[in-house]
Amino acid sequence: MWKKIYKMIKKYDTIVISRHIGVDPDAMGSQLGLKLAIELTFPEKKVYAIGNGSCKFGYLGKLDKLDETVDFSNSLLIVLDTPDKKRIDGAVPADFKESIKIDHHPFVEEICTLELIDDKASSTCQLIIDFIYATKLKANKEVMEKLFVGLVSDTNRFIFNSSNQLFLTVGKIVKDYNLNVEKLYQNLYMRSMNEVRLQGYISQNMLITDNGVGYVILTNDIITKFKADAASAGNMVNNFNYIDEILVWAMISEDKKNDIVKINIRSRGPVINTVAEKYNGGGHKMASGARVTTMEEAKLLINDLDRVCKRYIEEEDISESN
Repeated sequence: MWKKIYKMIKKYDTIVISRHIGVDPDAMGSQLGLKLAIELTFPEKKVYAIGNGSCKFGYLGKLDKLDETVDFSNSLLIVLDTPDKKRIDGAVPADFKESIKIDHHPFVEEICTLELIDDKASSTCQLIIDFIYATKLKANKEVMEKLFVGLVSDTNRFIFNSSNQLFLTVGKIVKDYNLNVEKLYQNLYMRSMNEVRLQGYISQNMLITDNGVGYVILTNDIITKFKADAASAGNMVNNFNYIDEILVWAMISEDKKNDIVKINIRSRGPVINTVAEKYNGGGHKMASGARVTTMEEAKLLINDLDRVCKRYIEEEDISESN
């Protein structure tokens, strides 16, 4: 499959790379890493990495703005880290001659001409690393730095979705490209004092349902008070992995700029992606996101998560009693 994808990329002079709405380091790292790899391999091609960014991930690089007057009907679209059409940021596959999807989420729907989906992979960045090693696609230290950061972020420092093969891959790229792991970790995990104070606010104000759903509502006023943005607030969900009293936890962030409410969800057992899909979202069984238009809908989502936790607890009790 990698060779088919390589041949399709080779065919086109203009390539647009998109990914899911609500950017995170895996989406942006895979996007910018692949863009640079294609440019290194085919310097004559025009390659654009598009979508709404976040100042929090500015260290990964800059995204491109497409000229809306340009006709891309003879161009190639590559969609990364996105399982379904509604979550693609800034592009429509039908507007392009052909399209490729590379993703590590569970299959939701077919949206591209050629699709490579591996939901056993830790991240889309891991898949792009595999792509580079499997073909003649070129890479340099900068490419691998972007991919390493996305991989580390999506595994939360190799806590989730890790395997023997993943550690072998990481060891190989660190050695082959002389990566400064300490510096890359600093870029990924450095926090401003405002963000640390916002995390303290979250800890102080997290609510917990009867069945172990922890959640906090971050209104625009609160986010503004701490000089953060909705993306930064939502990504703090990964900072609350080990609280004994909760099974599922969610950050509910008001995004006034886009007139939506973003919900980042994580789990230590109950399957949550089916709930996220009900609320214009999706993702992995233990890590998902959703987008709604009102806080009332967000609270309905929390109620659904509470019911999922209740069933999970009951099933665990039954299995233990047996």
